[in-house]
Parts: sequence; C-alpha cells; structure tokens
Amino acid sequence: MHQAGHQASAQGSRFTFYLLDGFALHAFSAALEALRLANDVAGIAAYDWRIVTADGRPAQSSCGMRVAADCSLIEERDRVYQTGRPRFVAVCGGSTVPASDRSLEAWLRLCRRNRVPLAGFAGGLYALARSGLVDGHRCAVHWEHFPDFSERFFTAKARQSAFEIDGDLYTCAGGNAPFDMLLRIIEAELGTDVANRICEIALCERLRDAGERQRLPLQARLGIDNILLIRIIEQMEANLSEPLKLADISPAGGMSRRQMERLFRKEMGRTPARYYLDMRLERAHLLLVTTSLPVIEIAMSCGFSTASHFSRTYRERYGCTPQKARMTETERRNASYRGHDAGRHSAEERRVA
Repeated sequence: MHQAGHQASAQGSRFTFYLLDGFALHAFSAALEALRLANDVAGIAAYDWRIVTADGRPAQSSCGMRVAADCSLIEERDRVYQTGRPRFVAVCGGSTVPASDRSLEAWLRLCRRNRVPLAGFAGGLYALARSGLVDGHRCAVHWEHFPDFSERFFTAKARQSAFEIDGDLYTCAGGNAPFDMLLRIIEAELGTDVANRICEIALCERLRDAGERQRLPLQARLGIDNILLIRIIEQMEANLSEPLKLADISPAGGMSRRQMERLFRKEMGRTPARYYLDMRLERAHLLLVTTSLPVIEIAMSCGFSTASHFSRTYRERYGCTPQKARMTETERRNASYRGHDAGRHSAEERRVA
C-alpha cells in the first residue's frame, strides 16, 4: 500500500503520520488523498509524507490491512533538529482507546517545544491528551469516545464536532474528517481554487468548516420529524450522567405526562422513561467495550447510583453482566487480530513455497 519516499520533492512540506496499531484506514487514507490531490491539482510537489511506527515495522489497521513504515519513532525523533524535520505531525488511531506510550508522548512534547503543529485522528487524540497538549484547547472527539475522553481529560474543551483547529492543534473525529481538515490547510497555503478543484475531483460537495457536527441530525438518525419529540430527546442526550425528571424536561412542562407517554409510544414504540433508560444503557455499553474504565465509574457516568443497580439493569437489557460483556468483546477483538496474523503468515508461507 505504501511506498517509502513517495517520489515527492525534498522541497515539499513534510507531513509525518504516526500509525498506532488498530488505526482507522479510512481516516488515514483520507488525509493522504487530500495531500496527493493537492500536488496533482497544483502541479507541484507541495507536500510529501513519511509514515512512522513505534518500531519501524508495518502497522496493522482496524480492518487487518498492514501499512509499511518509512522509519521507527527513534529515527523520526532525531529529525526534529535536522533539515528534514516534519512540518506537521499526526497521530492516527482508531475506534479503540490506545495504551499509553511514554516514548510517543515524549516525542509529541518535543515536537510542541519545537513549534511543530500536531494532529490527532480518532483515538490518536489520546496520545496528545496524555502528553498534556490539549489542556485548555478545543478538540474534536468522536461521539463513541466522547464520554470516556471527557471523564479522563476534563481540562480539554472536548467537542463532538467533525474537526477542530485551535492554534497549532488539529484534531478530528475520524472518517472523512481528516480530508476536510487538511483541505483547510491546503486552502490557506495554495488557495481556494485548488481546494475547490480537489473537492470536484473527490466528489466532495463542499468544504466543511471546523466545529461542524459529526453526527446526523436527530431527524435523520431516528427518522422522526416531530419537533417537540426532538427537543425532548436532545435534552435526554445532554443529561445522561445526571438524568432529568421527566416533569423537568422542556417542553414536557407544556404537555401532560399522558400526552408525553402517547407521543413516545406512537413515535418510538416505548415509554419516555424506558427510552431514557435505554439511552443510558447504550452509552454504558459503549464505554464497556471501548474503554478500560472501572464498571463503577461507567455506572456513575451514566446516571446509575450503585454498581449493583447498574449491573442488574444492564443484564435485563443485554442478557449478561457488564463484566461478561467486556470480556466477550476483548476475546472477540483478540481473536480478530489472531485471525489477521494467521492470514498474513499463511500468505507469506505461500510466497516462500
């Protein structure tokens, strides 16, 4: 997939992409496409890039595809003081929360001291946060990571937006967002005409702005158009850790409890209390399978006063305990990685034969 050097000019602006194991191939390739298309449209080697991994070996993406590296972290670290220093460094992660890596975090702090702009794609944001580089800054966090990230790094100004640009800190939630975010850099450096032409080639209808929402509006997501129902659900989503009483939800104050019950049963097929509880349980399930937060912390962050109450309610909804759900997801993920490795070794053996 990747060829070292990319035949780009040494004069090009160098982007360094650090790949974490389990990185999202979609987000990473979206960023590369933005840079490649910029070179093609501008007719010059305006940008080149280098791929870095912890040990210089290929990194495995979340879909199992491996991407070769140009160098290891140790080799890249020394370039900060050389003429080939990076102009921009992005840590590319995926949907899982990566383990802490002191060497990576030290390198990111070194880059910041040397005024190298930094970026975090999806779970790669955690490396920046652990390095102390997002404190007091706006940062885009994928909605799946948002509850966990907000609990861990409360000094950051976490946003559920597609991407954010706060000074020299660039963050995006993943998916197509790196394409949009890098297009803003390209537009500033090569002009709006180049950015628009890239959009035309990539069949991208428009340039998204920093701060735009990452999730579909409730109308599209839930298939509803009742404005009163939408407002009620929005308030529920915003108050999962400290659930509101139904009587306190506006515009619930303007309708009777019976009217609210009828509205939810008709549109959502369940009572408002049941819908609210299901939302909290879905958030808890997401935290269980994507983070290592203690069960009691997850329970509290989703509005359950005790671990026993949470465990009992969770089991009624999902048919197993929270601990069992986490164990099953861990086993599934490990089996997936073993399968990818087995397939790779089998392919290598066939080539040797």
